[in-house]
Amino acid sequence: MSTDSTELTPQMRRELDNHPLWDFALALYARPGVEAACLKLQDDAGLDVCELLWLCWLSYHSLTLTGQASLLLEPVRAWQRDMTYPLRRQRRALKPLSDESTGLEKLRQTIKQAELLAEQETLRQLEQLTRQGQAVRALEGSDDSWTTHALSQVRGDIQAAHRHLDTLASHGLRG
Repeated sequence: MSTDSTELTPQMRRELDNHPLWDFALALYARPGVEAACLKLQDDAGLDVCELLWLCWLSYHSLTLTGQASLLLEPVRAWQRDMTYPLRRQRRALKPLSDESTGLEKLRQTIKQAELLAEQETLRQLEQLTRQGQAVRALEGSDDSWTTHALSQVRGDIQAAHRHLDTLASHGLRG
């Protein structure tokens, strides 16, 4: 596969089949320190957790983003903006109210489940882009790491974001 090629080799496809993004994301997120790092990067640096987990998965499979990735990611980002983020805002708004009402806590848990399903759909869309050979290519020695790409999108404290990305990266590349 050449630098500008988006074709995935049969071996790459088998690897993706053996390590689906959803399974990878759940396992990575469950590791010590990863959830906290992801939430800090989301809340303090404006990064999207699903994209971060996808970038880790790509790196795990020795893939990286192409120059077209930003354009190809727009429908996924629109899904997050229109579906996932409003659910997250609703769930968080209910948190202080639900302490005093079991009915509101049940509603908050229902919204939390819907938010998780929306995130699962986001990861499905990201995996589909990958499987189609869109937005990704084989990683080469001269490529920047996925953390460099993520840092370029940080809004806020770059040094703090870098520490959290290091936590995520150290867990994401272990077998």
